[in-house]
Amino acid sequence: MDDQNKNLILATALSFVVILVWFVLFPPPEGDVPVDGVETSQTAPAEGSLSAPSADLTSSTPGAQADTTTPPSAIESAARVGIETDRLTGSISLLGGRIDELALKDYSTSLDEDAQIVEVLHPVGTSEAEYAVHGWAAATGVDPSSVPGPNTEWTLSEGETLGVGSPITMTWDNGSGQLFSKTISVDEEFMFTISQSVENTGETAVAMAPYGILARHGVPSDLKNFFILHEGVVAMADGEYSETDWDDIPEFEFNPRAGARTQEANITENGWIGFTDHYWMSVLVPTQGSAFKSVIKYDERRDIYQVEAVMPVETVAPGTTSTVETQFFAGAKEWDVLKMYEDNGVYNFIDAIDWGWFVFLTKPIFWLLHQFNILIGNMGVAIIALTLFIKALLFPLAYKSYVSMAKMKELQPKMEKLKEQAGDDRQKMQQGMMELYKKEKVNPAAGCLPILLQIPIFFSLYKVIFVTIELRHAPFFGPFQDLSAPDPTTILNLWGLLPFASPEPGSIMALVFIGILPLLLGISMWLQQKLNPAPTDPTQQMIFAWMPWVFMFMLGSFASGLVVYWIANNTITFTQQYLIMRSQGYKPDLLGNIRSGFSRKSKAANKATSPSKSKK
Repeated sequence: MDDQNKNLILATALSFVVILVWFVLFPPPEGDVPVDGVETSQTAPAEGSLSAPSADLTSSTPGAQADTTTPPSAIESAARVGIETDRLTGSISLLGGRIDELALKDYSTSLDEDAQIVEVLHPVGTSEAEYAVHGWAAATGVDPSSVPGPNTEWTLSEGETLGVGSPITMTWDNGSGQLFSKTISVDEEFMFTISQSVENTGETAVAMAPYGILARHGVPSDLKNFFILHEGVVAMADGEYSETDWDDIPEFEFNPRAGARTQEANITENGWIGFTDHYWMSVLVPTQGSAFKSVIKYDERRDIYQVEAVMPVETVAPGTTSTVETQFFAGAKEWDVLKMYEDNGVYNFIDAIDWGWFVFLTKPIFWLLHQFNILIGNMGVAIIALTLFIKALLFPLAYKSYVSMAKMKELQPKMEKLKEQAGDDRQKMQQGMMELYKKEKVNPAAGCLPILLQIPIFFSLYKVIFVTIELRHAPFFGPFQDLSAPDPTTILNLWGLLPFASPEPGSIMALVFIGILPLLLGISMWLQQKLNPAPTDPTQQMIFAWMPWVFMFMLGSFASGLVVYWIANNTITFTQQYLIMRSQGYKPDLLGNIRSGFSRKSKAANKATSPSKSKK
């Protein structure tokens, strides 16, 4: 190698491209929920067994299918109970006891002052309706109309507005000796607790299975469709985490009994199931430690996606009451909130965040970033602090790498002499160089390890910045008010100094007229190159000359938080390499390498434009 450092940078660039192509062509396998083949019994199930409800949210009773959805007029005319906490606002419809209207007070759709707050649940009749219903499915032999379904009209018996410490209770009497009640409470964050009871005042025992259903009409209109982000169904079953994309669900096998395409999971005792978007999710959480079955269902006639969590059949003897308590999460995927619920018993709830392939890196990297942000109070500075920490962690390897590079520089005259002696005999030259490395105790590949370690760290940090809500709308300084978004500045208006609007983010103009952060990235890479003389090979010269500027435009559309990390990483690497090489007796001629680079370009330009001599 004529120039070890530059070859390592080239290896980094090529690795970057290879991994990107790999992720595009071979995305991570999405684990579908396994099918256990359990069929609903035609006889009354024994107590403790599971019976999947054929409940359809478009039906008036859980045991039957309907050809039309619940009329929006019925939803509009039904009585409602308000939801009001410090973080949530919305309402619950007494038609079915649906939790179907919910917005997050702490989050807005954009950084505009008049931006609306984020809505995560919507009632039937509105765009992209999504709602949760909890009820009872009649066991075989029990009249379906005797249990409350998605369209049952409940009566509010206690409470006026659902809030922290202010639960509400609704009741329904089936007229056959069973009194049903549903108590809903909410905590300070995003978790609802639903306590369902049935009191049997009749003369015979009744059997029914409690369930929770989460339904969504159509896929979200704002899908990212980005290969590193999962959107769709997310589930946990006894440590087995699974993801199912929206476009995979319509491919399920059609189940005539359910009248829809379905996929059932094995019976489990610890877990949850629901829908996840980029930053928000809604999840059914059955009682942890108690058996339940999860079901994914798609009604292609009405384009309704739904997930179900079905608990064991309860046999309620005369004169007794049966109560089942479950939970329902609807809100933002905040790390500390999910971790709190996990610590309080929701099994592996932190895995609802899409950590990706490098979960062993993404989790600790985010934890460190989160702690730095709590300590510093600025996410941009926290990213720089994280970069310093990572570089300090890798410093022993970096030191050996840069010492090896410095020794390689000292061997350059001897290597040139070997080339002259070997001539065109490449085998002789390689043998001579290996003997020289062995004699001088130099490892030419010593610089590769720090670079290779940086690649998974880079992608893990990219994953963290892209998927975690803590980076959404996180400010840095000045115009950088959202580190999860690309640099909002542009060279077109001299980064805000001229009265011209910036190009629309994601457009070709925004890609061409880059902001200040990508420009600083290119400059930092270029300066890092100039610590060493340019390679003598013309092809390598051209590649290294263009590499910083190619990366500048390629990373210009990435999240600005990632570009901040890359700039900080380049700056620290430049400083480390300069000081270590100086300590080894090799003084990098930074200004000389810069001047020589410009002089070569000038000579090449003059040679290209000078007229050729005519033959006489």
